[in-house]
Amino acid sequence: METYEQLFEKYKAAFDAALADYLSKITLAPDILNESFRYSLLVGGKRLRPVLMFAAARMLGGKEQDVAPFAVALEMIHTYSLVHDDLPGMDNDDFRRGQPSNHKKFGVGQAILAGDALLNEAYALCFQESRRGRTYLNAAEQICLNAGARGMIAGQAADLFYEGREDAGRSEAEFIVRNKTAKMLVSAVTVPAYVYGMDENIISLLAEYGRNLGFLFQITDDMLDVNGEFDKLGKSVGKDESEKKLSFVRLCGMEECRALAERYCAQCEKVLDVLPFETEFFKETARFVLNREY
Repeated sequence: METYEQLFEKYKAAFDAALADYLSKITLAPDILNESFRYSLLVGGKRLRPVLMFAAARMLGGKEQDVAPFAVALEMIHTYSLVHDDLPGMDNDDFRRGQPSNHKKFGVGQAILAGDALLNEAYALCFQESRRGRTYLNAAEQICLNAGARGMIAGQAADLFYEGREDAGRSEAEFIVRNKTAKMLVSAVTVPAYVYGMDENIISLLAEYGRNLGFLFQITDDMLDVNGEFDKLGKSVGKDESEKKLSFVRLCGMEECRALAERYCAQCEKVLDVLPFETEFFKETARFVLNREY
C-alpha cells in the first residue's frame, strides 16, 4: 500500500506531466514573455492545489485526465497571484520558491505582463473545457468566481487595505483568509465534483473541507513567517511583522495560533468523516499542513 508521501508525489508527477504537455503546445512571443511566463510556473512549489484536484478526482471514481486542464489552469492562477504578490507595490519580496522573484529577474513591467498572461491563459483553458458540456461549464465557473473579484482578488485587496490599521480585527482577518487563501483550495477539491455532476451535498462538504484547510494553511503560514527558515520556505521571513500585516499571529499570538490550527485540522477530519468515500489522503493532507515546515 502506498504511503501518503508516495501518493502525493504520484499526483504531483502526474500534474507535472500535464503541465509539460500543455507547455509543449504553446510558444509565446516575444521571447521575454515566453521566458517569464514559464519561469514562475516551472520554478517549483508544492503543487498542493493540483494534487488535491487529482486526489479528489480519484476519490470520486474518476481519473486525473478528466480534470488535468483545470488543474493546469488553477496552478496558473495561483502562480500569477504569487508573481503579482511579490511586486514592489504589494508584498515586495525578492524571492519565491528559493529563486529570484519574477520581477527581480525580468523587471516589474514584464512580471506584471507575465502574471496577466498566466491569468488569461488559465481562463482560456477554462473556456475550452466548458465546451465539453454543462458540468465542465459549472466547474470552470467556480474556478473563475473563486479567483476573481468575489474571491482571491477581494482577499488580496483587503490584505493590502488593512496593513497597519489598528481598527482591523478578527472578522477582517477571516475575510482575507476566506477569500485570498481558502477559495482557491475550495476550487481544488470541488472542481472534480462539478465535473462528475455530484449532488449539492457532496459539493458543499468538499467546499467546507477546502475552507477549513485554507484557514489551517494560512494560520500555519503566518506562524512560519515568524519561526520558519528561508532555506525551507524559499521566501523571506518576518515580512508580516515588518509590513504590519493583519495576520493571525499579530491578532492571537503564536500559542493561540497553534490551538486554532489544531481546531481547523480537527474540523477538516470531521467534515471528511461525513463523506461516503475513502478520505484518508485528505486527512493526511490536513495533518501535513498542520505540521509543515515549508
